[in-house]
Amino acid sequence: MFLGIVRKRLPPRPSRRPVTPARPRQPYGITRPHSCPRVDHFHPDRRLRPGPEPAGVASEKGSRMTAHRILSWSPSAIVFDCDGTLMDTEQHWQEARNITFRSYDLTPPPGFADRAKGMHYTECGALMAEETGKPELVEDLTGTLLDTFTALVDQDPVTMPGAAALVRLAARRLPLAVASNCPREVVESCLDRAGLLGCFGHVVVAGEDVRPKPEPDVYRVAARLCGVPPEEALAVEDSLTGMESARRAGLRVLGLGPRPPGQEAEKADLWVPSLADGELLTWARSRIGA
Repeated sequence: MFLGIVRKRLPPRPSRRPVTPARPRQPYGITRPHSCPRVDHFHPDRRLRPGPEPAGVASEKGSRMTAHRILSWSPSAIVFDCDGTLMDTEQHWQEARNITFRSYDLTPPPGFADRAKGMHYTECGALMAEETGKPELVEDLTGTLLDTFTALVDQDPVTMPGAAALVRLAARRLPLAVASNCPREVVESCLDRAGLLGCFGHVVVAGEDVRPKPEPDVYRVAARLCGVPPEEALAVEDSLTGMESARRAGLRVLGLGPRPPGQEAEKADLWVPSLADGELLTWARSRIGA
């Protein structure tokens, strides 16, 4: 008789590795080191949210995005500032202020030219009186300033680089207007002497019912007279005061001159050094002159 060998089944050996308790399942798409604090309120978009960018990178991206508002767009009308944009009158204003100060034996306060840029002449006269401590001379300073400036402009009207070519190109296709803080007779005389007055359907200046820049009135009225909503019109400006006026009126803004630092740069959608800028001319030929 065959005797089989029967082996006794032994219990399994205990594992030498400690048993790690199962971790609770995390929300889909989230991986988190054990040392991270628990996320109590999860939203799927949290993992897609980019972190903060360096200030320089964010500023550069912002400027490209606002420039795109101009370069990818065709305006239905263009509203130009006059002083410093179409006509090189800032030198005349500076000289007129200096002559006016000397006429009353006054010394221009430091930095006055920068503070006065883009101001209505009545506000400039008031500022001259205030900063020199001569409030009783407001009317005299204002009148002398305007008379001196008008005489200087009549002697030497000069257009800004690229202004005449851009105005004549745009006038063939679009309604154009001028929005200025200067008196009407000064604006029309300057443009007439430069041979540009006939290119503009409307000249809007500050007056009794139209507040001067930086209030939005002159640009708002100019867009209405051109027959377009403000958001379909382009403002061309060289002063921050004028850019603020146009922005508040709802126009897109082309800024002339060096791009300023900080938040002041946001007052214009696109900055160009002058109206003769190559990028600007390329845009104008393709979006306006085509």
